[in-house]
Amino acid sequence: MSLLEIRNLRVEFDTAGGAFHALDGVDYSVEAGEVLAIVGESGSGKSVAMLALMGLLPDTATVSADRMTFEGIDLRTLTAAQRRKVIGKDISMIFQEPIASLNPCFTVSFQLDEVLKTHTDMNRRQRRDRIVELLTAVGIPEPERRMQSFPHQMSGGQCQRVMIAIATACRPKLLIADEPTTALDVTIQKQILDLLTTLQRDHGMGLIMITHDMGVVAETADRVVVQYQGRQMETADVLTLFENPSSPYTKALLSALPENATGDRLPTVADFAETFAAGTAGSTEARR
Repeated sequence: MSLLEIRNLRVEFDTAGGAFHALDGVDYSVEAGEVLAIVGESGSGKSVAMLALMGLLPDTATVSADRMTFEGIDLRTLTAAQRRKVIGKDISMIFQEPIASLNPCFTVSFQLDEVLKTHTDMNRRQRRDRIVELLTAVGIPEPERRMQSFPHQMSGGQCQRVMIAIATACRPKLLIADEPTTALDVTIQKQILDLLTTLQRDHGMGLIMITHDMGVVAETADRVVVQYQGRQMETADVLTLFENPSSPYTKALLSALPENATGDRLPTVADFAETFAAGTAGSTEARR
């Protein structure tokens, strides 16, 4: 049994101009200890899919799926109270832009303590010790002092580490990392990726990595889902995806990598328009 299984996920938003289909029948599955990458350009529905899983989309969104299970539990039938026992504890998410995700009015210690109070039976001293342990694990220097800092007193890389500490505080079975290296310099990106993969490996977590960086995919993923405009173009193990992609869109993505460039100009999706349109139609028919 898969840790997470989602079949035919659809998300529709009610807008002033009518219904907007953000996701159109995508499938995901994640095993314990597996790293799944979801790739695609901005607007392809990567984050929307995971926010739908977390139950964090606004009231204007309509979410439907033929199947949405976590450890065999049907997430579609859970009450709000039941969902709160799973989300944040067994399923956790690292959001984009850590500085915007952390509350500027509260210290790092307060925000970590809030998670532990909600999802564990630890007393105050145990929670403090756990906070120090978490900040040490994610590489925050002088954790006893830094835990009293506010987000604006920390660098972008440190805020990202705090977000990882919050997300892993209750040792989740599934961790979702949404563009975890965005807006970080190259050395910090490498440190954050190493930290995530180490935590995933040490705790046997399933990890979903949302990214548009194919280098990150090659370095971290076991399997890859490729999306375009809310539709699923291809699912493959990482080696097959890079060596023998089946979707014209995936081929376009890989051809646009600077190291794969063969001419004076990087190719674009427009260069693959004819074959890409045919491939998209084929994928849609296959799902139906």
